[in-house]
Amino acid sequence: MIVRWLRAIAERTPTWVMRLFFNIYPPYFGAGVEVEEISKDRRYLRVALKLRFYNRNYVGTQFGGSIYSMTDPHFMYLLINNLGPGYVVWDKAAKIDFIKPGKTKLLAEFRIDDALLNEVKARTANNEKYIFDLSVTIKDIHGETIAEVIKTLYVRKKKPA
Repeated sequence: MIVRWLRAIAERTPTWVMRLFFNIYPPYFGAGVEVEEISKDRRYLRVALKLRFYNRNYVGTQFGGSIYSMTDPHFMYLLINNLGPGYVVWDKAAKIDFIKPGKTKLLAEFRIDDALLNEVKARTANNEKYIFDLSVTIKDIHGETIAEVIKTLYVRKKKPA
C-alpha cells in the first residue's frame, strides 16, 4: 500500500523535486552521486560523480562502487514513469566494464525513446515478461570513457487484481 502511494506521488511530482529526492537519498548522497537533470517527460536523466575525499579509493581515483551507483536505478525509473502503473519494471542484473580510472567529475546520461517504449509494449502485450539490456557510458569531463555499464531490465504487464 505504501509503495502505491509513493509511486502515485512520484508520478505527479515535478522533476525538480524528484531530482532533490534522488540527491538526498542516503546511498547517493553518501557516494557523492548527483542527479543533475531529469527531463520533464522523464525520458532523459543525467548523473554526475565528483571526485571527493569520501569516494576516493586506495589509489586516489573514484571508488568503483560509487561509479556503479551512478547507474542504479535510472533506466528503471525512466521506464516506470513512461510505461505507467500497468507495468512491473525491475533492474534484473548489471555488468560493468571499468575502462580507465576516474580522476575528474564523471557523467552518465540515460535516454529512452518511443522506439524502446513501443518495443517493450509489443513484447509484453500478451502478458509475457520481456528481459532486455540497455547500456550507458560513463565519461569524464574530457569526454573519455571511464566505464561501460550494461543494465538488464525485466518488464511485464501487471496481472489483474
